[in-house]
Amino acid sequence: MPDKKKVLIINRRAPYGRSNARDSLDVALTCGVFEMPISILFADDGVFQLIGGHQAKGIGQKNLSANLAALPMYDIDQLFVCAESLNTHGLTTDSLEHNTTQLDQTAIQQLIQDHDVVLTF
Repeated sequence: MPDKKKVLIINRRAPYGRSNARDSLDVALTCGVFEMPISILFADDGVFQLIGGHQAKGIGQKNLSANLAALPMYDIDQLFVCAESLNTHGLTTDSLEHNTTQLDQTAIQQLIQDHDVVLTF
């Protein structure tokens, strides 16, 4: 049986306003069902997906927190966050609801090279 492709999903969009964030998590969970090795990188406005306490009902959308909380059940525990994006938005890893590994640009380039498939949302 051939090795499964390593998939990196890069989230660059804010959690609401478009379907990008929800779509990326749906793809991650689907890949997880098939036991594919998945990593997720949150960068740019995508770092806002990791902050807790979203009040999505007020804008008529479902809260993404349940989808993020489900990731470990699908063995998706390789969550990364762009250090530059955190800094740009005045955030720290302490302000995030989910455990992530903070990466600089050099480490992000290496992360991308280490994966067979890279999907950007």
